[in-house]
This record gives sequence, C-alpha cells and structure tokens, in this order.
Amino acid sequence: MNIEGVNYPSDSEAKKSLVDIGRRIYEKGFVAANDGNISCKVDSNTIWITPTGVSKGYMTEDMMIKMDLDGKIVDGKLKPSSEFKMHLRVYKENPDVMAVTHAHPPVATSFAIAGISLDKAILPEAIVQLGTVPIAPYATPGSQGIPDSIAPFCKTHNGVLLAHHGALSWGKDIYQAFYRMESIEYYANILMYTGYIIGKQNELSHDQVEELLNTKRKLDN
Repeated sequence: MNIEGVNYPSDSEAKKSLVDIGRRIYEKGFVAANDGNISCKVDSNTIWITPTGVSKGYMTEDMMIKMDLDGKIVDGKLKPSSEFKMHLRVYKENPDVMAVTHAHPPVATSFAIAGISLDKAILPEAIVQLGTVPIAPYATPGSQGIPDSIAPFCKTHNGVLLAHHGALSWGKDIYQAFYRMESIEYYANILMYTGYIIGKQNELSHDQVEELLNTKRKLDN
C-alpha cells in the first residue's frame, strides 16, 4: 500500500509478519517465556504491536494491537506490550523507521549486562549491516526512562543494547529489523569467542573500515 510515496504493509500483512517474526525470535532462543516485543508501521502515524503476556512463539494474528504514535489504541482486544513507549519513541525520533524488534538474545544481552558495546572492527558483515552497537543507559523496563535512554541513537545507529535488558533493532521493514537483531547476536558471539575465549582480536585497518563504511552508505541510500 503506497501512501504519499511510501510503501506500507496492509493491516493483514503487518499482523502476519508480526506472528512470523515472533516465531522466529522464539525458535532462535532470542526470548524466553513472554519476553520481547515487535511492531510494524502501516501508515505514518499507526503501528501494529505484539501483546503483553503472550509467548512470541505462540501468537496469532487476532492477538495484535493497533495504536497510533500517541499511544492511543485503535484496534485489538488484548493489551499492548508494556514497552510500547520504547517503540513509539523510535518511530518519532526517526520517521524513516518502519519496524522495531526487541529481544533478549543471550550473548548480546550478556554484553549489555557487562556494559560492553559491540564496537570492535573485526567483522566486515557487522560493519556493513550494523555499524557499531552502543549501550543505552539503564532504565527500568516499561518506564519512561527506556524511551529517553534510546532516543539519542535512533537516527545514528541501527540498533542498541539496553543495559541489563537486551537488544533493540529497527529497519525499513520488519524483516530488516529482525535481520539486524540476528546480526547483533552473531556479532556478539564473534566478539565473545575472539575476545574472551581465543583471546585475540585482529582489528581491521582504518582504510579497510572506511571502504566498508562506503559500502554501508551506498546500501543505506
């Protein structure tokens, strides 16, 4: 559906994709129990978001909640994720974002707990697909502190680690947001093995990084 030159998924497509991504993050072990939340835009001021208190691996389309960017519920029978304000803040800070994914991938979350950003130039794919992944300061999950903590990163990065909490990624569609979550966890795994198990990290040179960043800029445009 094209609105003012921007392609948005239909309501049906959005709900179907939320169920699909929920199943994927659950099967990958990126969430446990009822953790995590996912959202997707269907126009410039409206999103569909996953419900609170439901396992991401067992959601159905009729469980999704539609709300505007002011937090008003437009459609849906269940309550939205308690962290919907975090999603709304990403959309407001960066209107180009079309979808947001929050999960607790184990290795990336371990880095978030340790207070270590994912910022070593050792993996070309991470540089091109993610750039650096900083850590947003700690705030109580579900509080206004979380949206405030991520706001500075929404225009300059593709995702963040949430101190003591997990990871958040966004993108031009729901699949890119999910792929970036996958990339965050993969990058964290590589950093864990090279830095803390093998104990050796050979970083790319400035020129090599700059070449990769040029590739990233072309892909982002």
